[in-house]
Amino acid sequence: MMLLTLLYSCIGGAALLYVLYRWLIPAVVQYHGGLVLIWHDVIVERMLNTLTRSTRPQRLLGAVQKSATRGDPCSVVNAIDQFCRHTEWAMNVGDEKGCILDSVVSEVNPATVLELGTYCGYSTVRIARLLPPHAKLITLEFNPDFAAIARQVIAWAGMEEKVHLVEGASGEWIPKIKEQFGVKALDLVFLDHWKDQYLPDTKLIEECGLLRKGSVLLADNVIFPGAPQYLEYVRSSQQYESQYFKSHLEYTKVEDGLEKSVFLG
Repeated sequence: MMLLTLLYSCIGGAALLYVLYRWLIPAVVQYHGGLVLIWHDVIVERMLNTLTRSTRPQRLLGAVQKSATRGDPCSVVNAIDQFCRHTEWAMNVGDEKGCILDSVVSEVNPATVLELGTYCGYSTVRIARLLPPHAKLITLEFNPDFAAIARQVIAWAGMEEKVHLVEGASGEWIPKIKEQFGVKALDLVFLDHWKDQYLPDTKLIEECGLLRKGSVLLADNVIFPGAPQYLEYVRSSQQYESQYFKSHLEYTKVEDGLEKSVFLG
């Protein structure tokens, strides 16, 4: 009888822990940015890394290879969205803000794009699938482990011909872009790397003469985690006309948004 009671207690405890992990805690933290990062980026990620002996980017790649159709970029985007919304949160631009990104890319119809912060290649694929023929997307990623996963995601989507993935620091590569890639000016710059680098990298892009009249900067996560110095700069500068697109932090209810800034020359 005692063993049976102990067994029932263990089963009940395990069921309670599962409900807390799978539904209750995620439902609570999705309204608070700090809690989102602590829960998903510290507790859950470390736990799953230990249990599965893999990394979150590796698990994301596995979801793409399992669920997405090779050569179909839309199915790759959908597979990552499903994984991040229902299985394991990750720091992509996400489906909600992704629609804003899509509209800006379609509006600009860029021939040359620079993306700062590739991570696992989600936004890279999202942008590349909308580019016109012969367009060029240069994406910079500092972390070599992320870059290795991104290359596989981009290849699975069939976008490797349009994408030039470069490993290294943005501050080192931005001055080399004209020479290395034969770029005269950038039509679109998507900033989604370290938030404290948004402003210095923007100024470096300006100094290197990579912007023309009409070039567009689109910056993610300007509210959370936030890029206040960048926002102050583009909103107060006479060189830019800026517009804020209110949205939410990827796969949560936390307020966030994208800042679109048109370079006026």
